[in-house]
Amino acid sequence: MTLPALFVPHGGGPCFFMDPAGGPPEPMWRPMQAYLAGLIDSLPERPRAILIVSGHWETSVPTVQTGDRPGLLFDYYGFPEHTYHLRWDAPGAPAVARRAATLLRAAGHEIAEDASRDWDHGVFVPMKVAVPDADIPVAQLSLRADLDPAAHIAIGRALAPLRDEGVLIVGSGMSFHNLRARGPAVTPVAAQWDAALTAAVTDPDPARRTARVAGWETLPHARFAHPEAEHLLPLMVALGAGGDGPAVCDYRDTVLGWVVSGYRFG
Repeated sequence: MTLPALFVPHGGGPCFFMDPAGGPPEPMWRPMQAYLAGLIDSLPERPRAILIVSGHWETSVPTVQTGDRPGLLFDYYGFPEHTYHLRWDAPGAPAVARRAATLLRAAGHEIAEDASRDWDHGVFVPMKVAVPDADIPVAQLSLRADLDPAAHIAIGRALAPLRDEGVLIVGSGMSFHNLRARGPAVTPVAAQWDAALTAAVTDPDPARRTARVAGWETLPHARFAHPEAEHLLPLMVALGAGGDGPAVCDYRDTVLGWVVSGYRFG
C-alpha cells in the first residue's frame, strides 16, 4: 500500500512540552498537537519507518543521517530548563537513509552521509507527539543550503518510491514563519498568504501545481510570510514525493497570529 507524503507544522520550540509536569500545552497549541497526534492513525497502514526533512538542517549537498541511535539536538533558546532534558528514544533508520541516498544518486543528485547528526527540534518535537512510544525508526534528510525550490521538488520526486516501501515521507516546517511578526495584526496578511499558498499546493493539475509552488515568491505576501525560506522548503520535498496524486490541506489553524496549514500528498 502506498503511503502519502506529508508537510506538517512543527510548532515553536518545545511548545507542546512546556509543562514540567507533563500536562497539556497552552490552549493555542492544542489543535496542532491533536493534528500531530492523529497522523499515524490517519494513514492507510502504519509505516515501517519515517524519512523526515526538517527546516532546521541545511547542508551544501543533501545529507542523510545514518546513525543507529541519534540523540536530541536542543537547538532552541530561552525555554524552561526542563525542555532541555526531554527524551525521545526512537531508533535511527540507517538502511532507509542509505536507500534514500541510492535513489537520489540514481536521479543525479550529489549526496553525503552523516552518522553523528542528532535530531533537531524540527524532528523530535513533532515526532514526540506523533509517535509518543518512539517505536518507528526515523531517518533525517537535510535541505540543500541554496534552498532552491525546484531542486527540492526534484529531490522529493526521486524519493517517491519509498512510499511504496512502507516509508512515510514527512516535511517538517511551518507554512508561515516570520518571527518578527506576531499577534492579531498579522492575521489578515497571514490569511491572504495562506489562501494563496493553499490554492497553489492543492491545484488539481500536477504540472501547474509544481510550477506555482516552485514560484512561491510570486504569491501575495510571500517574503513577509518567509523572510528566509528554510521552513517552507520541506513542503517542496513532500510535494515532489507526492507525485501526480491528489493534494489536500488537512490542517489549518491560527497560532501567534499566524495562519498555519498542513498538507497531504498522494
